Formats: sequence, structure tokens, C-alpha cells
Amino acid sequence: MPEIDVRKGMPAVKLGREEFEKRYRDRYADPAFNPLQKELDAIVSAAWDAYSNSRKSPNTRKAGAGFADPDYDLSVDWLSARDAIREAQTRNEIAPTPRNPIVNGSSRNEHTCPGEMSKSWRLIKLAEPIFREMGFDIEILDLSRLTSEYGKNIYPCKSCVSTSMALCHWPCSCYPNYSLGQTHNWMNEIYPMWVAAHGIMIVTPVNWYHAPTGLKAMIDRLVCADGGNPDPSSTHG
Repeated sequence: MPEIDVRKGMPAVKLGREEFEKRYRDRYADPAFNPLQKELDAIVSAAWDAYSNSRKSPNTRKAGAGFADPDYDLSVDWLSARDAIREAQTRNEIAPTPRNPIVNGSSRNEHTCPGEMSKSWRLIKLAEPIFREMGFDIEILDLSRLTSEYGKNIYPCKSCVSTSMALCHWPCSCYPNYSLGQTHNWMNEIYPMWVAAHGIMIVTPVNWYHAPTGLKAMIDRLVCADGGNPDPSSTHG
């Protein structure tokens, strides 16, 4: 095989202890945490250990039979997402009625600024009863929760597929990344919704001549569903 030229040379991003601790403590700026500095000191030390040792997936198990490398340590988060997708595929095949999720692509939500529901949401609520009367099993995916609900995240696609499709795992294995605090990976819940669906309806505004941020992020993160590698052990993560 020809030698592979891995192109590198971007600026370093690794933080020192002082800057890491400053950023980590910023999330506890509320004075309510002031009496808990001793406990925070211990938490910060544990977080620094995880970060400095790059423990992306601290909870793993051996891949086992059916994988290219049975001894490879696979993330339990990834395995759970894979199992949910397989169950969703079964539901798709045996569903007595067509399943049709409706996606709200707007980031606007009444529970945060500007304090008013979006027109996309209003349209969805008009469409929902009509679809139900037509016999569809309706589920609403409200992407405005990304801006209004604690801990809801869709992290950016890293375009692994542009290097090699084999590096783009199905489901995506880029997240969660515990060492970087990139947790609450909502896509692991969204993937099964798409797999179980017989059709999708997206209701969205156009923000500055483009899809809203949350909708675009979800679409990008669906690339792994189109021919992604189902075996991370084959590329060792």
C-alpha cells in the first residue's frame, strides 16, 4: 500500500492547568456555589485528570464477537446508541401505521429570549392533527430545545468522511467526549427517530439565507447514516 500522508500542522489547543481550571470554574460563577469551594476543588482536580489524560470514553467494554477486533474497548455510549438504532429499524419494519416525525427547525422558543413561540411551531401544531387524522404516527422533534433546555446539545460534525468513509462511524462515535466536556449528545436520541420513520416533515424558517443553526447541525450529523462504518473497532476508534 502507498504511504499515507496525514496532513498536520494546525495550532496547538491543549490547555495548561491554570487556564483549564479558570474555564471549568466559570460554569460555577453563581454565588450559590461559593460555600462549596472545597468540593469544587476536588471536582476540578478530577476533571483536570480526565482532560490531561484525554479520557474521551471512560466507560467501555470489550467489543466481543461480531466486531473486527473483539478485544477493542468500545464506548458503552456508542453501543447503547447502536442498540437503539437497531430497535428503531425493527419498529420501522413492523409498524402497523406509517411513522412520520415532524421537525421544528426554528431556534426560537417562548421559554427563552425573545419570549414568544415561533411561527414554525404554530404551523407544526396545525399540521399535527391533520396527519393524525390521515393515520400517521406522529412524533415532534423540537430543535428549539437546543436554545431553551439545559443540557441539550448537537455538537458540530468533524467531517471525518472527508478523510475516509471508514472513519465515519454509524452511529457517530465523535461524541460524547467526556474529557472535553462534550456530553449530552442529543444525536444519539435523534438517530433512532429518523431510522424508525417512514417519512419526515421539516418546518423551518430561513435564517440569513440558510437553515437555522440547530437544523444544519442535525443535518450534518446525519452524514454517518449514509454508508457510515458500523464497526469502530475496525479503525480502532
